[in-house]
Order: sequence, then C-alpha cells, then structure tokens
Amino acid sequence: MTSSHSTTRLLAMTALMLFHQGLAMAQMPAQQPDAKSFTLGKLDIVALHDAQFVKPNDGKTFGLDHSPAEVSELLKAAGAPTDTITLSVDALLVKSKDGVVLIDTGVGGALQDSLAKAGIKPGDVNEVLITHSHPDHIGGLVKDGKLAFPNATIRMSDVEWDFAKSNKGVAEIVKIIADHVKPFKAGAQVAPGITSVALKGHTPGHVGYQIKSGKERLFDVGDTVHSSIISLAKPDWAVAFDGDKPEGEQNRARTLAALAKDHEMIFAPHFPFPGIGYIEKDGDHFKWAPSDKPR
Repeated sequence: MTSSHSTTRLLAMTALMLFHQGLAMAQMPAQQPDAKSFTLGKLDIVALHDAQFVKPNDGKTFGLDHSPAEVSELLKAAGAPTDTITLSVDALLVKSKDGVVLIDTGVGGALQDSLAKAGIKPGDVNEVLITHSHPDHIGGLVKDGKLAFPNATIRMSDVEWDFAKSNKGVAEIVKIIADHVKPFKAGAQVAPGITSVALKGHTPGHVGYQIKSGKERLFDVGDTVHSSIISLAKPDWAVAFDGDKPEGEQNRARTLAALAKDHEMIFAPHFPFPGIGYIEKDGDHFKWAPSDKPR
C-alpha cells in the first residue's frame, strides 16, 4: 500500500469513527510508529502506537454539561493547550510461552509498523482481544479488505459482538471478521493470565482486561477514560463517546477510585503514549502518574 493510500484510508477510518459517535471530523497529525516494551512477571508487554487525533475544545466531546471555558481551566492548570484536546490511539501486546496476544487494533494507522518495530509479524498473533467495537479499536483488524491478523482468533464479549453486528457503521469490518470471532461472557478468563472485566457505560459490552503474572498485574482499562487530564480531574463530567453517559460516569469514578486505592498499574489506550502508569488521588479528584517501565 502506498503512503498516500495508507493516509487516505486512515483519515477515512477516523471520519467513520467520529461520524459513528456523532462528532465532527478531528485533525489527524502525521502518524509515527512506536513500540515500548517491559516485563510483567514472566510476560513481555509492548505498548504499540497506532494514531492520534486532535479534538477542538468546543464543548462537543468533553464536559458536555459544562462550558469550553471550564475545560480550558483544567487544560491550562495541566500545562496543556487550551483550545484542543489530543488523544492517542494505542494497542497492547502480551507475549508469553503460550503465544502472542494483541489487545485492540486501533484504526489501522501505524499499528503494523509498530508491531514490526517490536519484532512481530501479523501472522505471529494468535489472539486479538477487543475491549469494544468502536472503529478506533477494531479498524486495524482489517487491511486491504482482508484479515490483518490471519492466524488469530478474535475475541470480544458476547454483548459487544451483538452490538457490533447491529452497528451499520462497522458493517464492513464485521463481515470480514465474522467467521473468526469467538465471543465470551464478561468476567471470563480469555487467555492464560488474562481475565475480562465488565466496564459498563461506554458501549453495551465494553470490557477491560486484567493481566497477571505471578504477583504483578496490569489492567487495560479500555475506554473507561480518554483524556489523561479531563477524565481524571472531572470523572463525573459527561463524555460524548459514552453510549450510556450516566453509567459511564459512575463506572469511571468507581474504577478510578479502586485503581488509586490499589495502586495498580494500568494501560489507557487514549492517554499519551505509551499509556502505562498509575492513577493517583489528588484531593477530591485524580491525576496521572506515567510509569518509567516501558523503554
């Protein structure tokens, strides 16, 4: 695929994603592949960069019941630009003696090149675990009209698979992957050392993945949070991405409180790459503490 073709496809997928969620087209900076690795017990973990998009601070995405000026105050306090909100789109790779597991696939931007930087070929991936079926998480399942990971079983919760099949916005992807999807009940162990966790509110069957090896743990929280600034400073503010906004707010607040209390390392696919770190209590809200483990 030529560079221009790849860029066109990425922009088209992003437009689909944002159209599906009722949002205006976001700016798409140039996508650069990247891979950051570390060990978790006996597992090799790699954070993989796929894409990023920039949303205007216009009150249509974050803080729906609040003004852009209020959002600007949060961004300014964090030393970030006040007129835009940048979100990364990343995936997580788990390598063990049992095989290679990929969690989410982004929009299909720089993911394949990021995998190559990690020394992984598409055919090496045995399992693809999906947190939910928004196009910025399943878009990379398909490349040039075919399965991007031809030897992989694709797994998502049964509720989410039903939701995906009913969503016309991802019909083309669903058609291509259908024969390779193996749904599960939320809460089930889906791979050695990896257990699904229901995280309600974002989509009907949205899940995270708890990864354990020995005494070490890492929790992929999916889209429980989006902005490393706004989602933590104001977890009770509505987000346009959430299908059930009240339930999404409740899940976000509950999950963040538990993570801060337990000091559990997480992967947040929309936080600044590599998205590995900790949630810390900060007065009556929370803050992001990136980990120095990924290299």
